[in-house]
Amino acid sequence: MTRAHPADASLMRSLNRAATLDLIREEGPLTRSEIARKLKLSLPTVMRVTDELMTEDFVTTLDETQSTGGRPANLLAFKGTAYSAVGVDLGGSKMFGTVADLTGNIEHQIYIPWEDQASGDRLEQLCRLIEDLMDAPRPSGQQLRGIGIGAPGITLQPEGIVTWAPSLGWRDLALKEILSQRFDVPVFVENDVNLAALGEFGFGAGRGATSLVCIAVGTGIGAGIILDGALYRGCDQAAGEIGYCVPGVKFLGKVYDEFGALESLASATGVVNRAWELLESAEDSSILLDDLNAEQVFCAAREGAGWARDVVSETVDYLSVVIANVSALLNPEVVVLGGGVARSADLLIEPILERLDGVIPHIPKIVASELDRRAAVMGAIMLVLHGTTDDLLITQRT
Repeated sequence: MTRAHPADASLMRSLNRAATLDLIREEGPLTRSEIARKLKLSLPTVMRVTDELMTEDFVTTLDETQSTGGRPANLLAFKGTAYSAVGVDLGGSKMFGTVADLTGNIEHQIYIPWEDQASGDRLEQLCRLIEDLMDAPRPSGQQLRGIGIGAPGITLQPEGIVTWAPSLGWRDLALKEILSQRFDVPVFVENDVNLAALGEFGFGAGRGATSLVCIAVGTGIGAGIILDGALYRGCDQAAGEIGYCVPGVKFLGKVYDEFGALESLASATGVVNRAWELLESAEDSSILLDDLNAEQVFCAAREGAGWARDVVSETVDYLSVVIANVSALLNPEVVVLGGGVARSADLLIEPILERLDGVIPHIPKIVASELDRRAAVMGAIMLVLHGTTDDLLITQRT
C-alpha cells in the first residue's frame, strides 16, 4: 500500500480549499452536497474545508435552507464583505490604488501621478499611498486581509522581487520584503499584467472560464496567462512577454533593447510612430505631431481619415498574428484585450476575428476588458483572497 507523501497531502488540501472557495464565491449559495458533486470531492472533505472557511469568516450559513424531500440542507454563501484588500497598480506615470472588499466592491480609490523620477523616492511615494489607503474609512468590523501590488516588470515568485521595471527605474528590488517589514499585513507582489489577468478571471470578462490570455496593449504589450485555472509564469517567470513575438522573418537577426518587435509596431507607442511616419511622408500639417497619441489615431480612423485607417488596419494585422499564434499554442477559452489601445476595441475585435477565420482550428472568444484600469487592483483581491503565494487559483468544475 502506497501512502500519500505529506507534501502531496498538503497540496491536495490547498487545492480543495481553493476550489471550494472559488466555487462558493462564483456560484453560491450552495449546499455542501452540491459542492461535493460539482468538485467531485467526498462529502466529509467538503465538510472539513467549509468548516475551516467558516471559521476564517470567508463563508457563512444563510438562514434559508434547501430541501429535496429529506432533511433540509444549509446553504453556504461567500462572506466577501468581512475583509478588505489594498490593491495598487504601478504605472509608468501614475499609481492607481484601491481599498475593496473581497467581492470586488471598491470602498476607496486614489489615482495619483508620480512626483519625481528617483527610484528610491518612488518607493517612498508608494508607501505613503498604501498608508493613505489603509487609513481610509472601512465598514465597521471589516478587517484588512492584505496588500497586493502590480509591478510593471518581471517579478520573481514567491520572493516578490521586481527584477527589472524600466519605467520605475527598479532593478532587483525586494519589494515584497520591504513592504512586509513596513506594514503588518500579508503582502503580495506580482507582474501587473499577470495581476490584470487574475482580475479579469475573477471579476471581469474571463469570469467562469478555466483558461484565458489577457493581452494588455499600452505603452508596451504584455500578456497574463491562466491555464486550467492557474496562473502560468514560465520557467524564468517571464511567460507572457508577447511584445517580443516576431511578426515576420524580416524582424529576425536584430537587437531589441527597449521594445520588442511586436510592441514596436502594435503598442500605443508603435501606433503613434507609424502614424507620424505616414503624416510626415504626406506632409499633412492638420495635426500637431508633437501632441499625437494613440487615442487620437483611433478617433481619426472612426472619422474616416485615410492615414489613420491605414494605421489601425496594420495594427489589426499585427494583433491578429499574435492572437493566432497564442491561440494555436495555448488554445485559451477567452482572449481579453486590455490596456489603453484596447479601449478602441470596437475597431479591433471584429476585424481580428475576420482575419482569423479559417487560419487556426479554434478561434477563442475575443472580448474587451470589462475592468479597464481596475483589472490589476481586482487581481490583487484574488491574490489576497487565497492568502497564498503558491498560485492555487483553481477551478475544477464539470
